[in-house]
Amino acid sequence: MAEAKYDVLGIGNAIFDVLVQTDEKFLADHGMTKGGMSLIDEARATSIYRDMGPATEMSGGSAANTIVGIANFGARAAYVGKVKDDQIGRLYSHDIRAAKVAFETRPAADGPATGCSYIMVTPDGERTMNTYLGAAQDLTPDDIDAAQIAASRIVYLEGYLWDPKSAKEAFVKAASIAHGAGRQVALTLSDSFCVDRFRDEFLDLMRKGTVDLIFANESELHSLYQTADFDTALKQLREDTKLGVVTRSEKGCVVVSKAGIVAAPAYPIEKMVDTTGAGDLFAAGFLFGLVRNAGHENAGRLGALAAAEVIQHIGARPLASLKDLAKQNGLPV
Repeated sequence: MAEAKYDVLGIGNAIFDVLVQTDEKFLADHGMTKGGMSLIDEARATSIYRDMGPATEMSGGSAANTIVGIANFGARAAYVGKVKDDQIGRLYSHDIRAAKVAFETRPAADGPATGCSYIMVTPDGERTMNTYLGAAQDLTPDDIDAAQIAASRIVYLEGYLWDPKSAKEAFVKAASIAHGAGRQVALTLSDSFCVDRFRDEFLDLMRKGTVDLIFANESELHSLYQTADFDTALKQLREDTKLGVVTRSEKGCVVVSKAGIVAAPAYPIEKMVDTTGAGDLFAAGFLFGLVRNAGHENAGRLGALAAAEVIQHIGARPLASLKDLAKQNGLPV
């Protein structure tokens, strides 16, 4: 097998994050479901933006956050996602490249604006997302560079990509190229509402081996198997996928494979500020552990460390060097 140019390549919705600290009343007044992710149109995006307070803005999107985390650990990372050639699109491209991520997807010259997510963070650290996909949903199979995919050890896909039809086709094309080159394909289920929409298709991807590794949190796992019993769902996950990783907030994570079940603890934190990006950064640490052949338990610990860093400040991108944090905690880098 050819030497990989990249450790991990992520494909996702390129979304510019607008984070606002707000209260429950704002959510109620705007008819938002706390803790969820709703897809909105441009008109709704405009009205939320008009009513909200001062914001923190940065390039985001679930898979992009993961890929930035992987680069922060010191691995070689690339990202594929669609922005428009507008002011926010140019900001987005600059931001992700500044994080040492290869980003070569050609921006759209026309059509909808670069995607944005208005993320409302309540005092308990919970985040409620209102996402206008915009240009992100115009990712097509033509945006998939076969040579770049084949040169990546792991191709990481986000479940949110399953909403737009052309992005779904891009996803399947990338998985097929990756497997043809002897590479691994990982999928994060993204959101329990996302699982509700595409349960049968996600199970099909797992059972047919289109994806090798699944990331889920507890609520996504319960949604996937429509059971409230954790052990039942975990047993099913172990049957359906080569490798499954389930995050359980302060209870840490569980890794299931044909070889058995391994648990890793959560990393202690001083104060929960904003849960945005917790799952994304967990995936970054875990994937980094895999490409460094650190073993499943250490990969889980690296994931927990990265998630703990990101939930202690506003925003879904690490502010500290994850590589240095891993070294300080005796974890392999």
